[in-house]
Amino acid sequence: MKQTIKKAQKLLLPLWLILAASTAFAQQLGGGGMHGHGADGTGHDMRNMPGLQGENVTKGETADLATMFQTFPQIDREVTNLPNGIRAVTRSDNPQVKDAIVRHVIDMIARVEAGDDPKVFIQSPTLDIFFERYEALTTQVEVTEDGVIVTQTSDDPELVEAMHIHAAEVSAMADQGMRAVHQMMMERAQNAQ
Repeated sequence: MKQTIKKAQKLLLPLWLILAASTAFAQQLGGGGMHGHGADGTGHDMRNMPGLQGENVTKGETADLATMFQTFPQIDREVTNLPNGIRAVTRSDNPQVKDAIVRHVIDMIARVEAGDDPKVFIQSPTLDIFFERYEALTTQVEVTEDGVIVTQTSDDPELVEAMHIHAAEVSAMADQGMRAVHQMMMERAQNAQ
């Protein structure tokens, strides 16, 4: 009986070590599955959110993005697709979130109007056309008590299509947070194959 137990222990020890090592590795990556992935294998850092940084991003812009992703359930958004653009109403009852939204919108519109792409690491390629054809965009911004109303229009049909796509992407992020970004990145990766 003791020999049988010792044999079983000898056989099970390597399996246990493999299981323990793979569990530790999965935990290092953030728990495995979609929750622990990272494009570079490092996993998620939901506190510092390195994916919100970029080639040409200020610390304030990164902080506003982080605030919006960390508090997305506190953001309400309504979009109307217009024949020549979009009208988006984004708001929050939380004054800090509202301020982050307003700053982000104003900063990004100023960047688009200057052709100054921040190249945020997780940035949707849908935005490329905005920076390439910024002269063809007309933008109106109205800051409200609880947020901002943006109306963007263009006579360029490709730019209008990009506005509709980007508005839907932003709405998904306001609804689902970083989960929406992960889904969009996975879809782009699958479409690239």
